[in-house]
Amino acid sequence: MAQNRLARETSPYLRQHAENPVDWYAWGPEAFAAAEERDVPILLSVGYSACHWCHVMAHECFEDAEVAAEMNRLFVNVKVDREERPDVDAIYMEAVQALTGRGGWPMTVFLTPGRRPFYGGTYFPKPNFLALLASIDEVWRTRRIDVDQNVTALMEALGRAAAITPHDDLPGLDTINAALQQLGQSFDGEWGGFGPAPKFPSTMNLDLVLRAHVRLPSDAARTVVTTSLDAMASGGMYDHIGGGFARYSTDREWLVPHFEKMLSDQALLVRIYLHAWLVFREPQWRQVVEETIGYVLGEMTHHSPESSGGWYSAEDADSPDEHGHGHEGLFSTWTIAEMEDVLGPDRAAESIEWWEATESGNFEGRNILCRLAHRGELLRPESVGRSRAQLYDARSKRAKPGLDDKVLTEWNALFLASLAEAGAALQRQDWLDAAIANAEFLLAELRGPDGRWFRSWQADGRPRARHAAFAADHACLIDAFTRLGEATGRARWITEATTVADTLLDHFWDTDAGGVFTTADDAEALIVRQKDILDNATPSANSVTAVALYRLGALTGEARFTNHADQTMRLLARVLAAAPTAACNALAAVDLREQGMREIVVTGDRPDLVAAVHQRWLPNAVLAWGEEYDSPLWQGRAAGFAHVCEHFACQLPVTTVDELGTLLS
Repeated sequence: MAQNRLARETSPYLRQHAENPVDWYAWGPEAFAAAEERDVPILLSVGYSACHWCHVMAHECFEDAEVAAEMNRLFVNVKVDREERPDVDAIYMEAVQALTGRGGWPMTVFLTPGRRPFYGGTYFPKPNFLALLASIDEVWRTRRIDVDQNVTALMEALGRAAAITPHDDLPGLDTINAALQQLGQSFDGEWGGFGPAPKFPSTMNLDLVLRAHVRLPSDAARTVVTTSLDAMASGGMYDHIGGGFARYSTDREWLVPHFEKMLSDQALLVRIYLHAWLVFREPQWRQVVEETIGYVLGEMTHHSPESSGGWYSAEDADSPDEHGHGHEGLFSTWTIAEMEDVLGPDRAAESIEWWEATESGNFEGRNILCRLAHRGELLRPESVGRSRAQLYDARSKRAKPGLDDKVLTEWNALFLASLAEAGAALQRQDWLDAAIANAEFLLAELRGPDGRWFRSWQADGRPRARHAAFAADHACLIDAFTRLGEATGRARWITEATTVADTLLDHFWDTDAGGVFTTADDAEALIVRQKDILDNATPSANSVTAVALYRLGALTGEARFTNHADQTMRLLARVLAAAPTAACNALAAVDLREQGMREIVVTGDRPDLVAAVHQRWLPNAVLAWGEEYDSPLWQGRAAGFAHVCEHFACQLPVTTVDELGTLLS
């Protein structure tokens, strides 16, 4: 079959469309010039490889000869992988939300040849899409004034985020309290989580509630965290056979997900389950941490003789049947007969009962394995554990979902930070070794000879590393390297974090209003230069910047980092006042700033004290230890943070773990 231009791309998502009859372009000057020459609109289609509805629209529309012919006749068609180009996605998603009041993927936006949006939406089935194509063409040819009016209105909307002005004052604890009150009102007391279906993990919301509990223990906060974590891990959003989480649940009870698994979600879910385990010591949450990390290290890690250690982006929701037709959830679901075939009828009975499977099934005649009737009871009997291993081996022989094997800097850094924390807390040297290997991979493969970072890497790409890194990539790297330094006791990683921070502030900082722009000062000029302000599936670039710079400033004693974090928080102050639950990760920065940070410095050969620190969740503390820190430079200085700095086990007469625990309380 003939291939279009996307066959030359490295993105697995773009290559999925290489055999479409659509005359696709990748985002770039070739497409813009073609639209200008033909005087036709650009049809921009944005999605990602693990997106279920992206696949549905591709099958219904982009693989259809009739639809493709109309697209090719009337438009210049451009495909974008939102994970490679979040800058492009963010701009046009904001336009679609302004037009329709909602957003999502696949996203379809119609642009002028100058890349200015005038209409858009999300998923369109074939009949609706064909009608839309004809309508857009008619408007473009005969009512250009209407197009211009839409462009003007949308461009005004797109400029609002970048035009946010800083507040004179830093946000205070009142913003955290307002967010906690709103979260309490939207909390689902029966099934956990916040709001109605579809339900997302909302890990940053839960982390904020857990912070509040650590500061001032309450039964209400514990209920929010416990109910949510137990329900999510008991439902079908959690993979009870292979570990790891799907993106979200389509229902209130966390039973039926879209089955795609994304690295960014594993990073954030490992983090909240780990923090909750450190606070409450519920053993089932430790099991979830171990199995989710096991999934990423076992199924999502790049290995090759040339380079190893990077983590892939995602697995699809769909997998092929024996005829090659894709079906959502086919890889992960079971019939009673399939379970009996693997385990034998007698041994299967226990597993069928344990995972609440039935003959009729709970998803298209098949079973999503779950523990919803026994929420929170996740610690398996030994016999069920053996059956689980057999089911895993049998499942591994099935046709697997598509794998998006690109390595994204931001998402790798998110998981690296979580893995470093988990490895230190659970005393897993193998996890720390994997974290170090990933950090070395990122430095070797995604940092250029000039010290500048790239966003995306592909093993069979030429070049392998592509697209200039964004603010979120840099902010997450700062946090990841800092936490790796705390986990390993190697000052080298603090140095790497400092180097990345310098790049972020040199190339992304807004010298007028504060905060970081999404793109660097020397990046491709888009129609607006935006700022990533609100948390979404991942924390916003500006919130991660604030948290990471506060922590780095405390570790290094460099006031410029904490000063920039303060300026970022002044920029976010108005947003936090208006919609505090839309930026819960930024509220973690508020908590750091308002509550003050403890710097814990452990000198000498005291692994018992280091382990004692890691075994507690101390959200407002940073840790320096190891031979590289055992010098007057690190022992004698004060932290650069504005609040009290306490050098435990260094300047105080702490000789036992019990004494350290008393101080940390």
